[in-house]
Amino acid sequence: MNTSARKWSTFAICLLVAIVPNIDLTALNQAIPHLSADLHPSSTQILWIADAYGFALAGLLITMGGIGDRIGHKRLMLIGTAVFAAASAVTAYAPSAELLIAARALLGVAGATLMPSCLSLIRRAFTDPKERTMAVGAFAGVGGLAVGLGPVIGGALLDHFWWGSVFMINVPIMAVACVAGAAVLPEARNPVPGRLDLPSVPLSVAGVLGVVYAIKEAAAHGPDEVRIYVSLAAGVLALTAFLARQSRTAEPLIDIRLFRRAAFSGSVVTNMFAMFALVAQSLIFSLFFQLALGWSPLKAGLAGLPGAAGAMVGGAVLAPPLIGLLGRARVVAAGMLVSAGGFTMYLTIGLHTSYWMMLPAMLAGGIGMGMAMTVTSDTVLASVPKDRSGAASAISETATELGGALGMAVLGSVLNAVYRNVLDLPAGLPAPAAGAARDSIAGALQSAADLPAALAAQVAAAARSAFVDGMHAALLCSAGFAALVAVFALVTLRNVPKVIPEEDEEAQPVTVS
Repeated sequence: MNTSARKWSTFAICLLVAIVPNIDLTALNQAIPHLSADLHPSSTQILWIADAYGFALAGLLITMGGIGDRIGHKRLMLIGTAVFAAASAVTAYAPSAELLIAARALLGVAGATLMPSCLSLIRRAFTDPKERTMAVGAFAGVGGLAVGLGPVIGGALLDHFWWGSVFMINVPIMAVACVAGAAVLPEARNPVPGRLDLPSVPLSVAGVLGVVYAIKEAAAHGPDEVRIYVSLAAGVLALTAFLARQSRTAEPLIDIRLFRRAAFSGSVVTNMFAMFALVAQSLIFSLFFQLALGWSPLKAGLAGLPGAAGAMVGGAVLAPPLIGLLGRARVVAAGMLVSAGGFTMYLTIGLHTSYWMMLPAMLAGGIGMGMAMTVTSDTVLASVPKDRSGAASAISETATELGGALGMAVLGSVLNAVYRNVLDLPAGLPAPAAGAARDSIAGALQSAADLPAALAAQVAAAARSAFVDGMHAALLCSAGFAALVAVFALVTLRNVPKVIPEEDEEAQPVTVS
């Protein structure tokens, strides 16, 4: 196979590998009612079924990035795809909630091997900067499209098969990727890898998990519980000890000297903050369409696809030529400002707004985020030596996970606070129904189902109206935060060159765009 064919074959395999976990992530939400009827999990078990994958993924990204740099990202990806296929089969046929949670956690372990390996292989396959940026943009865009397709594919499967079908479909796809990868993928690893620093592994896992768990629990239950602060304190202490060890040990899991490079540290932090703002769109699609408008998950999934398509256009089509014209900092800033404009457009949307009036907002938000996050992701990969691209990708992905969790917590709190403050419930509502309605729009609609028709209609209308007000507040915060990220990118990435040269281990980019 010639070099060009191998390059694009590598890209296709990496796309295939990355699509499956992203589809799986959102398809699960539709399967939960069906598996609940079959396995009868408790409310706590349902939460762990949903979260086990994400916790394992976030906690192990840094470790898997370092392992890939040592043993080879081709080898790690092949192991990961095989384990992901096997865990998907176990998940699909799990006879109990306990085994389902364990299988979901194993899926997360396997998933943590995939993203750093994919990005590292793309980094090595595409040596031309413009081609690499385009590949990274298409890769990110397809990943976003896969998230949008999750409800569509999940809904179609659940209409004809049992709940396990949303997991079982992973098996043949990952099997094809594994066989094709073994034949096509080039190996990518550090030629002088050093030993894996085993004490660093539990510190990194405990640190990331502690922080992510605290953020998610605060978003779900409020910041008043002691266990949230205990988890956060434990996570921060573990991360502090981890970073201190990385600066002392001869063979660190991650080289913290990478953070001295403006291109790397600025891009990682920008990605994290951008994901914080991007959570606004997930609030729109998952809550507004389904709860406020009463659309089915399948219809809501299809409605959200233009935003994902816009992200692909912004990343793969617009970002590469714009880097040459404007420089990396300006493209990131422009993308975040376009996204801020898209979020602002959502403020005109209400319960009776035509879907077609929402398209400009979705496209602007998607295109802007695609531009910004493609450039920052590409900059992360380009600003480090190839031998450390796995660890660098893992750091960036971990920061993105943290940004998404923090955004959901903060923006969700803003939405809920405004919702509760403006909710105007009708007189004579029973106390249990009023309490459920004040808790969330989902609680309001559920309690309304047990009320007389006239009273139920009033409760539902009040909840939907209050939700729109809360959504507008959260989106306004997102727009403002996206604008701040634009300024941050202009400052931190201002000296990053348009074309980052290949460098040795100690070299740092100094060319000013």
